[in-house]
Amino acid sequence: MRFTFFDPENWREITATLARNKTRTLLTAFGIFWGTAMLAMLYGGSHGLAGMMNRHFAGMSTNSGFFMSGTRSISHRGFNKGSSWQLTLNDVRMIRKHAPAVDAVSAVATARGSGVNGNRSKTATVIGVDEDYSSLLIPVVLDGRFINSSDIASAAKVVVLGKNVATELFGGESPVGRYVAVNNVYYKVVGVADQMSDVSIAGRIGDSFLMPLTTLQKTFNMAENIHFVVFSAPEGKSPADNEEFLRRYLGSVHSFRPDDTRALEFEDIAEQFEQIGMLFTGISILALFVGAGSLLAGVIGVGNIMWIIVKERTREIGIRRAIGARPADIMTQVLCEAVALTLVAGTAGVCFAALVLGLVDHFTSDPLLGKAGFEISFNAAVAIVLAFFVLGSAAGTIPALRTLKIKPIEALNDK
Repeated sequence: MRFTFFDPENWREITATLARNKTRTLLTAFGIFWGTAMLAMLYGGSHGLAGMMNRHFAGMSTNSGFFMSGTRSISHRGFNKGSSWQLTLNDVRMIRKHAPAVDAVSAVATARGSGVNGNRSKTATVIGVDEDYSSLLIPVVLDGRFINSSDIASAAKVVVLGKNVATELFGGESPVGRYVAVNNVYYKVVGVADQMSDVSIAGRIGDSFLMPLTTLQKTFNMAENIHFVVFSAPEGKSPADNEEFLRRYLGSVHSFRPDDTRALEFEDIAEQFEQIGMLFTGISILALFVGAGSLLAGVIGVGNIMWIIVKERTREIGIRRAIGARPADIMTQVLCEAVALTLVAGTAGVCFAALVLGLVDHFTSDPLLGKAGFEISFNAAVAIVLAFFVLGSAAGTIPALRTLKIKPIEALNDK
């Protein structure tokens, strides 16, 4: 009697064999199910966690850095230790021209202001921005427009309200085209904005008044002073490539030593992004390692149950051999039992994991940022099932090979 792969009778026999001991089969199937589910959930979960972290930086240039003036920790050129200095717009102009690795550069100045609309008022940070600000921290314009180069060039008395500020001052009405008084000076509202990133430059857009930097400097009597500078490096360059130049140039202009790290506070945001990326690479590797352990436990379960099945069916195998069954046919049948158990339970485990990941992705989605990415791709799901199929088949091969050594006479005498 030959084993034919597509013969329904053979598969009915395999099903009957596995159903003969339901508890053992179900426990083994659960081990396979849980192994594939754990691997898939850990794989998709690590991607989702990375996506949630990346959402904190959404809309922000990752290859960027910033610097600000500090206080001298070393006396230099008549300036005592502990004295401070101030960045200016002229510094920004020179940096744009001569810094070795800058793409976009934005000067930023801040003040505290109280906005009034009728009997409503709101105190918040006032942020003065220039033309490159929106390319470094991309704002989400909810109504109207954002500050543009024309506003900056003309020092226009215009303001963009953060989403929360607009709600406080105007309720549910659109403020665009209306006027709001900030520290008793009236500005025309040209837009309402928010931000995707949790990282803020001087303050969150949604909780601030934003106006042209030149306007802020005039109305708040700041001359050309600014508080800090944000910049991005071109592709293939690092923000840190500018640090030595900045320390030498600004140190010569503002009289502090280039090696005085407290006098100029410099931060490479790109380096932080790289560290976060390395962290999540490690988490992904750990998740795969733990998932692989669960997978291995399921594979061992398949091997064990096939050993038991072969042992229990020794007499039956002897009878089959005695009436003409070839060893290869019996071996193939035993392997098909392992394959059937592995494929059914493994596919169910991956489907369960996809369902769980889908629910997590739904409940962690953000209307502005979208979904985090708690999901497993079709290709990854197929790869997990195929990996379990190969390993499960390999685990069933050793018990199947044992059937080749069973002699009909010995098997018939087996009790």
